[in-house]
Amino acid sequence: MIPQGQSSSLERLHNVEQRMVRVVELSGAVMEELGNSQGPRAEAVAAHCREFMLYMKEIQTTLREEIKSACEYRPFEKCDYSARIANEICCKKLEYVIEKMDAMQLNMEQSSNGV
Repeated sequence: MIPQGQSSSLERLHNVEQRMVRVVELSGAVMEELGNSQGPRAEAVAAHCREFMLYMKEIQTTLREEIKSACEYRPFEKCDYSARIANEICCKKLEYVIEKMDAMQLNMEQSSNGV
């Protein structure tokens, strides 16, 4: 993971995007394992779930930091109304993404407790 001070916000968000792709790949791997005709290998499912949760936590942490940074930064204070509104809308969209990711994490934790 790249230290926060040495990467730009866009680089950190690009890393989040890559992690999200990996999360989807892990989900697919678990589904394949569960659909295995010989039955799922518990160690493989557990390893994929651990990696999934690790990536989810990293994604949430990075998004929270980016949202906080974006909300503290007010680049449009002396500009027109539409630019400020666009910035506020972006912040709200990012907050919504975090809310949904928190819900996904809760679902995953509940699912892993049931396994």
